[in-house]
Amino acid sequence: MNAGEKRLRFLDLHRGEQPLLLANAWDAGSARALQSLGFEALATTSSGHAASLGRLDYGGSREEVRR
Repeated sequence: MNAGEKRLRFLDLHRGEQPLLLANAWDAGSARALQSLGFEALATTSSGHAASLGRLDYGGSREEVRR
């Protein structure tokens, strides 16, 4: 699926009969777990990721954020 198709799919999720619930993943493992529970789209959290590293929000390095 290319970027344009992904954008249209995300827009479609907003137009469904049920509200779009975006679970907030803090790392790759939590994203995979949330996906396995059936979430079709995920949000991200900078503070959650930083907390998973034992730091304050915006406390992760570029290398840590890209993992």
